[in-house]
Amino acid sequence: MIVWKEMARAKVRFGLLIGAIALLVFLILFQQALRDGLITSFTGAIEHQTAPVLVYSTDGRRNLQSSSITPELAAQVRAVDGAAAVGRIGQSTLSVRAGGSITAAAVIGYERRDLGAPQDLVAGRYPAAEGEGVANETDASEGFGLGKVVRIAPGGYPIRIVGQSRDTNLQASPTVFVRYGSWEQAVLAANPDARKPLPNALGLRPAAGVSPDELVARVNRLNPELEALTRHDAATKAPGVAQVSRSFLVIFLLYGLVVPLVIGLFFLIVTLQKARTLTLLRAIGARSRTLVWALIVQVLVVVGLGIAIGTLLYLPVSFLRVGSIPLQFDTTAVVGWGLGILALGVASSWFSARRVLRIEPAEALSGGGLGA
Repeated sequence: MIVWKEMARAKVRFGLLIGAIALLVFLILFQQALRDGLITSFTGAIEHQTAPVLVYSTDGRRNLQSSSITPELAAQVRAVDGAAAVGRIGQSTLSVRAGGSITAAAVIGYERRDLGAPQDLVAGRYPAAEGEGVANETDASEGFGLGKVVRIAPGGYPIRIVGQSRDTNLQASPTVFVRYGSWEQAVLAANPDARKPLPNALGLRPAAGVSPDELVARVNRLNPELEALTRHDAATKAPGVAQVSRSFLVIFLLYGLVVPLVIGLFFLIVTLQKARTLTLLRAIGARSRTLVWALIVQVLVVVGLGIAIGTLLYLPVSFLRVGSIPLQFDTTAVVGWGLGILALGVASSWFSARRVLRIEPAEALSGGGLGA
């Protein structure tokens, strides 16, 4: 009863704190969605393709388009012990006409569907013939929707979109997965004077009993000109990803400092303002546990409402696009940050309760203590 009566008497004070926490939660979730969307827009096509191991040339510096696998290097990889299957993968950023305008798109060609194609489709089917492709669903409004035809400029080579995938962008550009032969034709259409392109990477599947990490180690011992990476490492160690992650980590650490300070200082001030009253309640028989529990309930209510309001503010924004970066509602992030902020709020408010519990009732009755 004490909790609710106090909050009812100080609606503005508690309302301002709830609003501050809601704003912090919204900013945290928005930054989380922005970071995830930024990383996914650059490396989603690598993270969500089917090859467990990718092999680049060393001079490609873990960049798919910069890598180039010669026939000699490919022969060495195909002969490695522990590789059950090997497939060529090509990637080029080409100008395409889509939706009535010219735009840059990443075209990825795979030789085997289990080694380089998107892991899952949300609509349509995988390419069954040359000139068919799978595009990312978020690019549908840009002319890459199901059934649309995009044409390589200036050659005019057509690619009909027959399937849609999720989170498979590369280099923050619209991305189309095609069969390897279609990729070769697209490259030659964009530059008729070019020679037949070399694959940019090889996709590998480990044999039974061989882990992806073991296969990576075996390939890397073959030749210093080769660099093998697991699918996850190829995505997280791509150029620029680590720098983006570190930048956002600093932001999240600052939020982790601000949240407990805001909540802790608020409840410290409020608690110390009523220290004399709380101590007198102890003097007439109120148990310390009851008073502490009342403070914790206040924290849970205030922080819980702040998290709920912040999440509601984040919900509609999470379905928007920031430039070419699609945002998404991430339930795991909401639950994780919500529990983390709640724990920080309770922990930081515990200091306030301990300060009050140190006051002896005799001091409050005699005019001493923090409440005097």
